[in-house]
Amino acid sequence: MQKIFSFLFLIGTLVIGSSFAAAENSDQKTIPLFNGQNLDGWYKFLQKQGKDNDPDKVFTVENGVIHVSGTEFGCITTNEEYENYTLEVEYRVGQSSYGSRKDKPFDSGILLHSRGQNGAYGGVWMNSIEVQVMEGDTGSFYVVCNKQNDDFQITVPAKDGHYDPEGEKTHGYTPGSAIRRSPEAQKAEKPRGEWNLVRMIAKGDTIEVYLNGLLVNRAENVKPQRGRIQIQSEGAEFFYKRIDLTPL
Repeated sequence: MQKIFSFLFLIGTLVIGSSFAAAENSDQKTIPLFNGQNLDGWYKFLQKQGKDNDPDKVFTVENGVIHVSGTEFGCITTNEEYENYTLEVEYRVGQSSYGSRKDKPFDSGILLHSRGQNGAYGGVWMNSIEVQVMEGDTGSFYVVCNKQNDDFQITVPAKDGHYDPEGEKTHGYTPGSAIRRSPEAQKAEKPRGEWNLVRMIAKGDTIEVYLNGLLVNRAENVKPQRGRIQIQSEGAEFFYKRIDLTPL
């Protein structure tokens, strides 16, 4: 009888332990990086104004949406660093563009694994791996650093400069180097004024990019594998309404 009670006690302990483990795992749920009300958890950095000085309101929150005016180059940057996650971002293109971007495709970007000094690249952005957000080019990769830096690089199978799973391994590590999204991505991108969903899976040394459900790019041998997240202002008006991070 004692053996039976001991066995039942053991089973009960395992069940309770499993329940606690499940509860702990359930805590690893989606983290809304944007709360829909303000930019808590982020700081601003503008090329001409520096950190947390935004007199012209380049970045504001309006009706539950982040409005990026685009009037000055800069970014919002997370206070925290992240690694091994899925990041989902909904955006739409606005109506106004400025300066060097006037009358060109509207341009923004999501910069992952951002490390180092604010404004290290061109006095505007941290060194990082960029997932392009741009009319006709969302999902392309850029290596954002001023000079060749072994700490910031990617490898992408590509053909004619575009992501192709069967293509030749192409290394991106020179300043501003780009590996374009797959040609099929054009059919997935929604026109100006409609909401698009970019889903990025950063796991270990890989980053996969999905545009409205279609895989449009995949990087391997990614360096670094951890860092802050930046969202750009780059001469064009954009709106962002959901920025959700789910740890892996």
